[in-house]
Amino acid sequence: MNRLSLCWISLGMFICMDGHAQDNPFLNDFNSFRRETKAGYENFRDEANKQYADFLRKAWEDYKRVSPVPKPKDEDKPPVVLADKDKGKEQKSNPLPIKETVKPPVVEPQPEPVAPIQETPTVKDRWLSFVLYGTSMKARVPENKTFHLSGCSEESVADGWKQLSSNEYNNTIHDCLELRTTRHLSDWAYLNLLAKLAETSLGRGNEATLLTAYLYCQSGYKMRLATASGSLYMLYASQHTVLGVGYYTLGGVKYYPFNCDEEQMHICDVAFPKEKAMSLLLPTQQELDVDKSEPRTLVSEAFGNMKATVCVNKNLISFYNNYPTSRLGKDIMTRWAMYANTPMDETVKESLYPALRANIAGLSEKDAMERLLNWVQTGFVYEYDDKVWGHDRAFFAEETLFYPYCDCEDRSIMLSRLVRDLLGLKCILIYYPGHLAMAVNFHENVRGDYIQLKDQKYVVCDPTYINASVGMTMPNMDNSSATVILLE
Repeated sequence: MNRLSLCWISLGMFICMDGHAQDNPFLNDFNSFRRETKAGYENFRDEANKQYADFLRKAWEDYKRVSPVPKPKDEDKPPVVLADKDKGKEQKSNPLPIKETVKPPVVEPQPEPVAPIQETPTVKDRWLSFVLYGTSMKARVPENKTFHLSGCSEESVADGWKQLSSNEYNNTIHDCLELRTTRHLSDWAYLNLLAKLAETSLGRGNEATLLTAYLYCQSGYKMRLATASGSLYMLYASQHTVLGVGYYTLGGVKYYPFNCDEEQMHICDVAFPKEKAMSLLLPTQQELDVDKSEPRTLVSEAFGNMKATVCVNKNLISFYNNYPTSRLGKDIMTRWAMYANTPMDETVKESLYPALRANIAGLSEKDAMERLLNWVQTGFVYEYDDKVWGHDRAFFAEETLFYPYCDCEDRSIMLSRLVRDLLGLKCILIYYPGHLAMAVNFHENVRGDYIQLKDQKYVVCDPTYINASVGMTMPNMDNSSATVILLE
């Protein structure tokens, strides 16, 4: 909280205690200061938009798209069923070597406008309703406002930006940011919200693209405008490397075309003050309207009472289908932490967690883990991503519960989420070339293969080693080549 906000709070308390605050000289001085500060914010943003519009008239250059960083393609190891001779075998504590450790991604605050966006009561506007990922939303837009571009030349785009940067869209920006907060929307969801609002308001075309870019920029995000083949496009900067999507490098920053696949573009590479690249992390549960999937019942083979029925929010699945696969920097391992650290949706928690909790209630950590482990090992059907999707695709936990097939990485990501939520135990992911497993930091002494990280021991739990107990590593895994991926 900044000093001005604290001053407003203190003043509010002062006024509540003094019914004659309106006659107080301090209050009069403060109100004058507040008006001047508000005017200063608005003047700064107005000047920034004026300069930006001026640059749009001249600062354009041709750029060629860089080939995309390909999506990963591993030679997946097939699942292994525990041999009968190994069932019931006494476990020994066996420390495993590791090659390297990958730290979890750091969550940063979302971008903020260059200056506070003040609502403008004098603007005549109307509520515009639209639907994003099956979720009903609304925001104010100018009433009877006609916004039209004569084309996508530098002059027409600059004139359009100047027209948008009057105070007529302040309420729109304010409402969109409010939706971002109340709905806990990620940066990616927020960009798609702005695009959906613009399309609903103006239809598909250059006007909607410019409105999307303007709202996105005014919300604090780093973007660039571009033209190609007579159309206007927006490029967004990302803190993460988006896989499978070609990009443009401007000033050492990767910019990805939003809903566009042009090879060469005419781009205006001009920065807006305090702009910030989007993050593709999903640190909080997004509040989407609920459209429940058909119930799905999953049963453990070894523990017949370990049975649970789950429903998933199909609107969240729609978001995940639209979510770009990415990594942090050059380390592909970071993407699994991004998926595993995403909170479980409430729809799943409400339908699945009570039954799982009831089935492990009163058990030791190890016995509870044995039941969760076998439930994932035997309750889900394994299939290769290439066969189902045509390429490697990691699942968020809800996707594993929704789709009929999953592989080793999907199981490990989901099981790590269940263990942290239901048992309150810390987990790590373990990557072998072609295989992903996990390990758990028990509070009690549990025997088996383990990885030592400082003073903490993580015991291997492999959801793709079918019927294997806690502490068993899948055969033919080379631990000297294993990478540990730390989770929150």
